[in-house]
Amino acid sequence: MLTALRNYVTPPSTLAGRLSVQSLLFATGDGAFLAGSAVYFGVILGLSLGQVGVGLTVAAVASFLAAVPAGKLVDRFGPKRMWSLSAVLQGALFLAWPFIDSFPQFVALAVVMEVAGSLGGAAHAAYVLDVLPPAERVESRAYMYSALNVGFSIGAFLSGGAIAFGSDVLRWAPVLTAVLFLVNAVAILRLPNASHDVRSTEPRRKPEGPPAIRNRSWLAVTFLTGVLWSNQVLLHTVIPLWLVIETDAPHELVALLFATNTVMCIVLPRITSRGIRDVDTALRAVRLSAIFFALTCIVTLATHETVGWVTVVLFFVGHIVLTWAELYLSASGWTFEAELMDPRRRGDYQGVSELGNTLGRFWAPAVYGFLAMEWGALGWLTIAAIVGAAAAAMHPATRAGRRYLEQHVPADVLADARAGAPEDASPPPTTLTEPLDPGTTVTDTPVPR
Repeated sequence: MLTALRNYVTPPSTLAGRLSVQSLLFATGDGAFLAGSAVYFGVILGLSLGQVGVGLTVAAVASFLAAVPAGKLVDRFGPKRMWSLSAVLQGALFLAWPFIDSFPQFVALAVVMEVAGSLGGAAHAAYVLDVLPPAERVESRAYMYSALNVGFSIGAFLSGGAIAFGSDVLRWAPVLTAVLFLVNAVAILRLPNASHDVRSTEPRRKPEGPPAIRNRSWLAVTFLTGVLWSNQVLLHTVIPLWLVIETDAPHELVALLFATNTVMCIVLPRITSRGIRDVDTALRAVRLSAIFFALTCIVTLATHETVGWVTVVLFFVGHIVLTWAELYLSASGWTFEAELMDPRRRGDYQGVSELGNTLGRFWAPAVYGFLAMEWGALGWLTIAAIVGAAAAAMHPATRAGRRYLEQHVPADVLADARAGAPEDASPPPTTLTEPLDPGTTVTDTPVPR
């Protein structure tokens, strides 16, 4: 058992371990600022809630508009270079926060940071797909997801410490984030080159193949993925609001529910990603995610009529089930990225992915909030039906996406668009309750798909 646990927490490969360190650095730095950003904007910058909302909305629109051009830059200049450049830019921009003293400056800085972040997001995703062998992609992404959540937890702890020490310390807290981002930029440059980072003596050409924006099936997949990711709206907005307004549960329970989600997202990603190796198995994960989402809606609506400890227990059950929905959806998404993108245009496809995801989820806070708070039980069932419809529509969309690639991408290039090795190439599965032979590593077990 101890051997199995040790192997479970060991990176799938050396490269996965290095990428996970990068994820930890990024999330610690980002979390150290984000967790206390509301306090920072209000106390240090003196902004009203309305001003913060307007500024962040403008920044989100800028990120949306920059997504496709950012993806094209990644394909043109290489994912590792653009990823490192984004980290340097964001680190430098964090150094500007202590000197911001007006609303226009806040908006300008927020816009530039979101655009730089959009470039980094497209570059990171393209690099990971480029550099990881197909047989390691999903398991490695699961391990990195755990590291990311550990980093955000550490960052939130550091942010809480800065807030506790008062405004003088809080004002200069972004300097720590800046340092971590600059260290991260160096760590990125020390990673091996991906295939699209390798320089040749010939001038860099425009990537072959049709642009991602013309792949309507990919737009559909990313839009539907955005709808499915509205589980985060339930997690962070609707359920806490429902708990406070519509039930007798203690308000402090919200913090414990978030802690439950965080721990599960650290411990369980590699378990939920097992067996997901291609489009078919990823669709199975989508179905499971939708079922868990629907169960969350049913359990949560029941809390309107319960009292005392029954309400508390139901909220915990609902949050645990919703986290399973998140974990299965994550694993399916990593697989769709590998299987449904043109390997020659991964940056371009990542940019369009951001476009589709945003369109799929931007409406959810307002719609879900109205349905839950105004329609009650019928509203919760409607929310479940929306996600169920998106999961059903994902099946024809992904089939069409794979056919599109087969029509427009040469077979030898398409061979790299895989999330895992063939199933018959895998050794028998190993579970946490089944000890491994001494000296065996996780890379010797079948890769979770």
